[in-house]
This record gives sequence, C-alpha cells and structure tokens, in this order.
Amino acid sequence: MKKYLFILMLLIAIKSNAQTTTVPKLDDNAIVRDEAGNLIVTKLWRAYYQTGDYAFKLNKEKTEFIIYQMSPEEKIKAEERKQLALSNSSRPRLSTAFKDGEKFKGNKFTDINGNKYDLRDITGKVLVLNFWFINCPPCKMEIPELNQLYAKYKDNKDVIFLAIALDEKYDLKQFLKTIPFNYNIVDGGRFYAEKYGVRSYPTHLVVGKDGLVKFHTTGLASNTVYWVEKTISEQLKGI
Repeated sequence: MKKYLFILMLLIAIKSNAQTTTVPKLDDNAIVRDEAGNLIVTKLWRAYYQTGDYAFKLNKEKTEFIIYQMSPEEKIKAEERKQLALSNSSRPRLSTAFKDGEKFKGNKFTDINGNKYDLRDITGKVLVLNFWFINCPPCKMEIPELNQLYAKYKDNKDVIFLAIALDEKYDLKQFLKTIPFNYNIVDGGRFYAEKYGVRSYPTHLVVGKDGLVKFHTTGLASNTVYWVEKTISEQLKGI
C-alpha cells in the first residue's frame, strides 16, 4: 500500500512541476515587460516588434516575456535565421477567388489620388493586388511589411501595386494620416471584390507578365509577404 501511495505522490509531483514550467505563448494574452520591468500593452509591443529592431526573451521564472532592443550583430543573425526559415516555408493558404495559371480579367481602376490604371491588358507588367479594408486587424498588421516590399520595387516600371479597399476615399485619407500605406490605393472596392469573388481579407494576388495568375493567398501568415516578393522576383526574371 505504501508503495502505491509513494508512486501516486511522485506522479502528482511530476505533473505539478510540468504545469509550473510550461512555457507561455507570445500572443495577445502574453505578459510583456521592458527591461526596466514596465508592462507593455499588446498593441505597443507588436508595433515595436514589427520594426525589426526588437526581440523577446523569457524572464527567470519563464512566466513573462521581456522585450529588448537588439544589437546590430543580433539583428543580422536574426535576419539570417528569418530568411532561412522563410526560404524553407510552405506556400501560405490559397484563396478561393483565383486559380493558378488562369487568365486575369483586368478592369479600369482609379486610385484615391486620381491616377488611372487600365488593366484589361497588362501583358509585360507584373501586377500585385491586395484586397483589404480599414477595420480588418490582420490587414493593418501587415501594412508595415507591405510598405517595405513596395519600397524595393517602387522605381520599377514593370511592377504595379494596387490595394483595393472596401472603404470610401474620405475614410481612407483619414486612416492614412496615422497609418501610411504606400500601395496605390483604390477606394470603394467592394464592387471589384465581389466581381472577383474575394470574401476574406486580406487577399493577395500576383499576376505575371503573361497576364496569368502566379500567386494568390488569403489571411495573415508570417510568410505571406515573402511569397509575394518571391513571386514578383521570379516573374521579373522570367522564371
């Protein structure tokens, strides 16, 4: 009897220890502090993290995260690890609105600055489309990374970036005062979203120089922008 009681107590102790050493997840419920011990709200630490200058580590008790600014050497190593992981990543979730290899049926668009785009025949250009709206949290979360992507190709006349927004021009211009989005933005895009069958956001599409769909995805994934850029690069090289 004593033997079984000892085994039971040992199992309880092991289970209790396992529970106390469970590593927390870095999500909206995580407790994050700066190196001085100040509590950092989720919106703020996510903004810091998106700059690419900050990283996280667990405290001694492994119950909370500490956000800290990386040294130049740490940033280089972190970027190398990130690129390696992205290069080995699987393609993000396909959208239901488009199909690989199908002919893209373009339209005439006018952005919020009055610039006109006739995409009914875009042979020779790489088209990058983003369907989004202001009150879409994942859409807003990826904007900083999309701006970085745009900056790499903004001077390339063979690449066209369009962000088809469901919102009206006035609301978009107010939004852009606080959160810049550097794509060429088309307002009142619900008509186009419905025409193409886009029902979830954000949705990304890349059309090659031959006018065929090369990449499409929906939702927010850590490797979405990597795959968008990968496809743009391949199409410019004629792969």
